[in-house]
Amino acid sequence: MSSPYQEALSSTLIDRTIREKIVLVAVALPGETDEQVDQSLDELELLVDTAGADVAGRLIQRRDAPDHTWYIGKGKVDELKELCLAVDADTVVFDNELAPAQQFNLEKVLGRTAIDRTAVILDIFGQNAHTLEGKAQVELALLRYRLPRLRRGKGAKLAQQRGGVGARFGGGETKIEVDRRRIMRRITKLESDLKDLAATRDLQRKSRRRSGLANVAIVGYTNAGKSTLLNRLTDAGVLSEDRLFATLDPTTRRLALPGGEPVLLTDTVGFVRSLPHGLVEAFKGTLEVAALADYLVHVVDASSVDPDGQITAVREVLAEIGGDEVPELIVFNKSDLAPDHAPQLVVDHPGSVAVSAVTGDGIEVFLRTLADRLRALTNVVELLIPYDRGDVIASVHREGEVVSTTEAEKGLTVRARLSDASAGRLAEFVVADVT
Repeated sequence: MSSPYQEALSSTLIDRTIREKIVLVAVALPGETDEQVDQSLDELELLVDTAGADVAGRLIQRRDAPDHTWYIGKGKVDELKELCLAVDADTVVFDNELAPAQQFNLEKVLGRTAIDRTAVILDIFGQNAHTLEGKAQVELALLRYRLPRLRRGKGAKLAQQRGGVGARFGGGETKIEVDRRRIMRRITKLESDLKDLAATRDLQRKSRRRSGLANVAIVGYTNAGKSTLLNRLTDAGVLSEDRLFATLDPTTRRLALPGGEPVLLTDTVGFVRSLPHGLVEAFKGTLEVAALADYLVHVVDASSVDPDGQITAVREVLAEIGGDEVPELIVFNKSDLAPDHAPQLVVDHPGSVAVSAVTGDGIEVFLRTLADRLRALTNVVELLIPYDRGDVIASVHREGEVVSTTEAEKGLTVRARLSDASAGRLAEFVVADVT
């Protein structure tokens, strides 16, 4: 018997026995340049490839505003239909977000499935979720996406019956009200489960806080090399592939900085332009790792055609989850693929560093820079620790950076850089706050 998650994905995941032919469509609105539209479509083509399909054609229309019926104009709909017939396309994917009614109207005219960027991203997330929480988050986002689309009728295209990219999001719904109630019950259950999982994660987070270690979150655009960097630094063994959204579930590892002070380093899910709001909502529990971190390592692909655009996209999502106030260190990764461009990016973004997580070039500079940044966030405190409290001395060395040690009559006088959590837990031994 299939699980609710498998049932949710049965209308979502690609039939791997075929690679569908896709036509991409974009509407260029006022303020968008041709270059921006082309770059966005290039990224959508990467998303489609990651989802397991092939792009067979593109169509772009410049409009002052989307058409409320088809998103594109009626003339362009006819042109799109001819293009689909010419390349034998299975599905049309819009770079813009389609309303359920627009999807329905397009499918009726085109005789094939029409979906949007959100649907493709949901599909990829569905393939890559592995943990209990990750699967719950993906299923919740999927069901929220499907709910307003239940009215879609049968037969948008015959290929829907065999599955595939276009078949993932509906078609053939009959008992609409029954299905709607069933989905609503499942959404309520998932929301409750995720709250319980969030409570468990909060306890784990508090436990880490009590350890006194600084929390550093690795954030960045999808495929910027975050997991590769984590593996380079900690031998974490995290899956790192040259594909979008290879990592959905956060991984935390301990890292010793050059001065000896340890930190907790957490990999996070990659961001992307126009990340669906439903996914941000569903993954808020996972994404809040970044919002609650002491510092962010913002990894940027130096070989990207638009690194500044990727930085902006990441910061927009961080703002949405309340992580825009966390200090960040920008790290331009893949310097080996952009030997000429990476140094200029560092000049253009003062305080940033360039590295290659693959070759290791620049890693030492990065670690020293991160250590200096974190050190600036801590206070130097003076502690008087009795000679028989070796456990406390060990804790200070484990959780902070010892600046000096002096023997005194009643014990060891230790000056150390400690986080607020560590200083608070060792308050009975603190005799002065030096900084």
